[in-house]
Amino acid sequence: MPYSPLLIKPFKDELTEVGVQELLTAADVDKAMDQPGTTLVVINSVCGCAAGMARPAVRMLIEDSSVKKPDRIVSVFAGQDLEATERMRSYFPDIPPSSPSFAMFKDKELIYFIPKHRIEGRDARAVASDLMSVCEEFVS
Repeated sequence: MPYSPLLIKPFKDELTEVGVQELLTAADVDKAMDQPGTTLVVINSVCGCAAGMARPAVRMLIEDSSVKKPDRIVSVFAGQDLEATERMRSYFPDIPPSSPSFAMFKDKELIYFIPKHRIEGRDARAVASDLMSVCEEFVS
């Protein structure tokens, strides 16, 4: 059963307010993934490491003008947008479900993945640094 939309609205808004595109359905996911170029996917969640590390790290990435940005940054919310999350995870079927997490794609090919265990227990600046390094390496 999904979380209450009222409960998670602030967690979604934290990303959409800085320009992250929210994907709510399987069709939304497929449409985003069919676009050429680089796509950073945020698997958002209610846990403390999403609140304290993952979402702030995405904001830092977006707000840092010195860093290359992917063509798009999108999110699905694990535990809420069940269809969209399941479809997104189908794009990386060999990786066990992990939320929060980040996946970087180039033309639908998974090129980098940051699972929950590489987010939790670190500060947001360290996670943001990882995201920035991935962008510097893979975004042209």
